[in-house]
Amino acid sequence: MAIKKVGVLGFGLMGSGIVQVCAQAGLETVVREVDQKFIDNGFGMINKNLSRAVKKEKISQSDMDGILGRIKGTLELEDLKDCDLIMEAVTEDLKIKNDMFSTLDKVCGEKTIFASNTSSLTIIEMAAATNRPDRFCGLHFFNPVPVMVLVEVVKTIASNQETIDACMEFCKTIGKKAILAKDTAGFIVNRLGVAFILDAIRVYEEGLASAEDIDNGIKLGLNHPMGPLTLLDFLGLDTLYYVGNIMFDEFRDARFAPPPLLRKMVLAGYLGRKSGKGFYDYSGEKPVPTDLNL
Repeated sequence: MAIKKVGVLGFGLMGSGIVQVCAQAGLETVVREVDQKFIDNGFGMINKNLSRAVKKEKISQSDMDGILGRIKGTLELEDLKDCDLIMEAVTEDLKIKNDMFSTLDKVCGEKTIFASNTSSLTIIEMAAATNRPDRFCGLHFFNPVPVMVLVEVVKTIASNQETIDACMEFCKTIGKKAILAKDTAGFIVNRLGVAFILDAIRVYEEGLASAEDIDNGIKLGLNHPMGPLTLLDFLGLDTLYYVGNIMFDEFRDARFAPPPLLRKMVLAGYLGRKSGKGFYDYSGEKPVPTDLNL
């Protein structure tokens, strides 16, 4: 099955990135939000990204106009009924996701594939809310979507091979590299990465090293582009806290239990770059380590 028209649920940071790469690949793309202001914000993010690409002469102005012309924003779920593939990128609230998929299940044709961009929930929890669990899988993109090449294609115990093959081919169409994962909380990357970052917090919490030395050790010793605490500030401490708790509930493995320091920082509003302070303080010209009074 060739995917030619896609639908996206959610026009936030992840949703706008998914919409952009689909439209850039020449696919007609419909994005649904619950309020016009979110549609306007999403188009604003895409405009900013594409304008930067035009300025750097990576694309032409006519290319940009064509990309934007392939994107339609809507407030109605029914406007996605003719899509070949519908991907959700909304808040990690299972009820919200299931309510949308349940509605779409009634209005979309039987061949429409549903997919979730969740980073922590299991896909079968959403597939079970529809009458097409065989046509349901995970498509987990990484932030920022226009830059990050990887997509995890997640196969549930009910996904049929035709669905997986179509989604693998879709990833090629939009210029992404797909890897196949089974449907367990965290999939591949977060299953490994969450435990890694939580361990970095524990090393810091126990006073074994400073935030800078932990980050420099991983950058220079393991050749990572950034250290785990810098990465966490970029991702958001509240996001890791939420995902870690979900994974701990799923596996009951102490590796995924958020350490006390992470909980305290989230409660204090130290969420990383988006709040101006996390393991580093971003209020000045350059980030400096935050004094956490440990």
